[in-house]
Formats: sequence, C-alpha cells, structure tokens
Amino acid sequence: MKLSNKQYDMAKWIIAIVMPALGVLIGALGKVYGWSWTDSAVTTISAVAAFLGTVFMISSSQYKKESDQ
Repeated sequence: MKLSNKQYDMAKWIIAIVMPALGVLIGALGKVYGWSWTDSAVTTISAVAAFLGTVFMISSSQYKKESDQ
C-alpha cells in the first residue's frame, strides 16, 4: 500500500506526536480521577504507537532503497 506524502505525514504525526501525548494525558487524568483502567490504556496506546512507528520506519527504509535504484 502506497501513501501520498500528505497521508504519510499525517500518519507519522499521529504516531509520533498524538499517540504518546494521548498516553500521557490518559495516564495523568486516570491517576487524578482514579480510573481503574488507566494502566491498561496507557500500555495499549504505547504498544500500538511503538508497533506502528517500527512498521513506518521499515516501510520508509524500503521506500528509500527503491527510490535510490
């Protein structure tokens, strides 16, 4: 699946900025309000962000190799 530059930039922004910020927000608010599911939510968000970041880096590396040829 090939993404346009705009789609790639948006996905990269979500993975690198929004998801970690959301994890911090949920972690902080969860402690303040006593949400019982805070740790699970933060762990899930962090795991998904790490997975997607890895997939994007691999994809980006492969794209660069193809365009260099």
